[in-house]
Amino acid sequence: MKLQSYDELLHSKYRLSLLLFLALNLAASLFCCIPGTSLTPTTPTLPAIVIAISSALLLFALFFLSKRKLALLTLVAFFMGALWAWHITDKYLRGLYIDGVFLLFSLITIFFISAIALSDYLLAFCLHIAPASSAVLVLDQGEHRLLILFTLALPLIGFTLQHMMRRRSDRFTRQLVQQLYAEKESYSDLSMLDPLTGLYNRRGLKNRLANLPGDGTSNHFVLLLDIDHFKAYNDNYGHAMGDQALARVSVAIRDAVRSRDIVVRYGGEEFLVLLTNVDAAIAMKLAERIRQYVLNLEIPHLFNDRVATHVTLSAGIAPLNEAGFEAALANADRALYVAKHQGRNTLLAWENLSSARVVQTASAR
Repeated sequence: MKLQSYDELLHSKYRLSLLLFLALNLAASLFCCIPGTSLTPTTPTLPAIVIAISSALLLFALFFLSKRKLALLTLVAFFMGALWAWHITDKYLRGLYIDGVFLLFSLITIFFISAIALSDYLLAFCLHIAPASSAVLVLDQGEHRLLILFTLALPLIGFTLQHMMRRRSDRFTRQLVQQLYAEKESYSDLSMLDPLTGLYNRRGLKNRLANLPGDGTSNHFVLLLDIDHFKAYNDNYGHAMGDQALARVSVAIRDAVRSRDIVVRYGGEEFLVLLTNVDAAIAMKLAERIRQYVLNLEIPHLFNDRVATHVTLSAGIAPLNEAGFEAALANADRALYVAKHQGRNTLLAWENLSSARVVQTASAR
């Protein structure tokens, strides 16, 4: 995935926020459970005990047992907020607090936990403070309504604006990351293509070889081709005409093979075609078709008169087997060498190399 790394970063941030949220709830609930403090002059409340136990268990599960992507923050925030509302109501109804200081202090405590752990998650923030805020407004019975509403409104407005800004920042970051990935892929593609012919270069070939199916049943052939007397063509027609000839030959080679075959400009006037998932007979037919397509271009080459008066190709072909690509390339290169010495404008299979050499030796005598 294009944004996988960025999404993993966001998930890590989400998980850390959940762990922090649970840790703060555990610390606050344990403090409320300690007898003899100003907050707990009597026995601890049941919701405080439930918060402590729940937070500890969830912390253990998240920290030690699982790192999977679990959308727990919103649910846990509401659950803890409801327990804190229950705790505040229970403590207040016992009649130990005769003014609104306890209510205001409790509300600030809930906001403190939410502000630290949930500042990036507005929905979880609101769900956590909503039960406690509602409980405090009901229990206060209007005595400190303006103060409580101000305490609620100020952080809500602030966090809402902050959330909107972070959403815009997140969208911008995603667009930027996506653009960077697209540019990286574009530059990577360009670095694997020959600028003159548009074919793969050696780096592109290496990349395609790494993804070549090799299940043991696939038959692939390496075809190495070379334009005959191309140095003489460049010397007499000029390099600009030579570049045009290379471009036209590359198009002919690409048109002669199938879309799944890999066509590479392997050197100056040398091309390589990786014929994929074919048998030997079809590989030879494709090689012959390439030779004929190039001949049919009828690119004038008067200095190739020993073969033809047009640009021609010689080719060597070898199977790609368990010995690997380098071995197949070496075999195809040997076959190409012999094909060149047999008169050019011809192709030779590596399997027929021995007999070709015998014929060549006999003709030399």
